[in-house]
Amino acid sequence: MGIIRTVCGDIPPAALGITYTHEHLITHPPASVTDPDLRMDSVAAAIREVGYFHQAGGRALVEMTPRDYGRDPLALREIALATGVHVIGATGWHKHKFCHPWVEARSIEALADEMVQDLTAGMADTGVRAGLIKAASSLNVITPAEEKVFRAAARAHRATGALISTHTEMGTLALEQIALLKAEGVPPERVLIGHLDHKPELEYLRAVAQTGANLGFDQIGKEKYLPDSQRIELILALVAEGYGSQLVLAGDLARQSYWPAYGPGRGPGLTYLLWRFVPWLHERGVSRAQVKTLLVETPARLLQIDSG
Repeated sequence: MGIIRTVCGDIPPAALGITYTHEHLITHPPASVTDPDLRMDSVAAAIREVGYFHQAGGRALVEMTPRDYGRDPLALREIALATGVHVIGATGWHKHKFCHPWVEARSIEALADEMVQDLTAGMADTGVRAGLIKAASSLNVITPAEEKVFRAAARAHRATGALISTHTEMGTLALEQIALLKAEGVPPERVLIGHLDHKPELEYLRAVAQTGANLGFDQIGKEKYLPDSQRIELILALVAEGYGSQLVLAGDLARQSYWPAYGPGRGPGLTYLLWRFVPWLHERGVSRAQVKTLLVETPARLLQIDSG
């Protein structure tokens, strides 16, 4: 029997509800990140913003901050308990810029063991367990450090069954990520490729979907990268071609300036997807049943791990 592993404990998949599959609630980036907007370090602001999300009907968030970008498991549990929103934390590592000081001198086996420990016992001795695995690549390249993380992620997946959710830089190398993980024994159906709405090319997205992997449209509300009207056209096309059950949605709102909770004039915030984007989907002909698949059913399927 599968379960969803949240930072507050295991829940049945039916209890998950409306879920964003790629967000950041608390980050403590390394010193190399000099933009203060990227330092999301206020638990109080996170509780406010996640509270707004709950008011909009949201019930679960996947928090994709890994150890090398300043993961804070105890803060995530505090936010979840304060808001009633299920939070699923991530083990694994980010792209080369962040992961290489942490992983370059370690073996694949050691990295895999750490991921398994995070998933089964708790992250960094907190007792707060991760619920999925993160791996990442850089723009148009998978560096040796990143390849090591992907191979370790695959081994941790084989040991636990946990979903592997990836970062692609501007949507590049999705097929290469899938091939690398598949070579390590990971079924593409257990892989979620992130940030694919950064690369709005239907033929490319179709090729990713045809592998059986899942597609993250997780930049919703970021009009500076792509108008949401174009995201909707891509979703309509993929749904029409039968790939609707492989799509999930999120905003990846990893800046203070994206959250109203950090001050006036900020946004779009965690309510945007539910209060603005979903009604737009309905207006364009996406059924309520299909939206439920995008936001409830597919996330619950992907995030399931074996209760053993």
